[in-house]
Amino acid sequence: PFRAWATGIEGLWTVQLKAVEDPRGVVRELYRESDFVASGLPSLGQRPQTNCTETHHGGVRGIHGELAHKLVALANGAGYAAVVDLRPASPTAGRWLGFELAPGRGLFVSAGLGNSFQTTSREAAQYLYCFAEEWRPDMAGAHVSALDPTLAIPWPVPVGGGMVISDKDADPANTLGRALDPED
Repeated sequence: PFRAWATGIEGLWTVQLKAVEDPRGVVRELYRESDFVASGLPSLGQRPQTNCTETHHGGVRGIHGELAHKLVALANGAGYAAVVDLRPASPTAGRWLGFELAPGRGLFVSAGLGNSFQTTSREAAQYLYCFAEEWRPDMAGAHVSALDPTLAIPWPVPVGGGMVISDKDADPANTLGRALDPED
């Protein structure tokens, strides 16, 4: 059955996807509105966009904090997710939590929380993002470097040890302090 657990950051839940297994393999329900609502999670509404990234071993994506809810889960492979509260008025602003992800386990990330992901499996991981609204390059929200020393996230595959990260996601100008300063 589908299950959801609250975490130490308001608006962030870990989820266990419903799965049906038979000799052919497994079918996992990524999203069923009635299960989410019954578990007390916000609705994703019409879910106008779903992406699937294929990220190689050591690859890092994020920290991206769009102002839209999203459900993230792995279709295959293994990874580590770090979610940061980027909402300036939140009692847990600046706090982050890390999670091991595998197929069938995901995260519901509320608007304003920044999510990031690193593939830890040798094979590429397929990481699914189900957005509550269509992503746009000019979408409001915060962006923080996954290497921000204030956060000091202990990425399982470190810099110099096989980490692959985009210039944007590693940009030292994208700091947590800047993201949390509403005047900046």
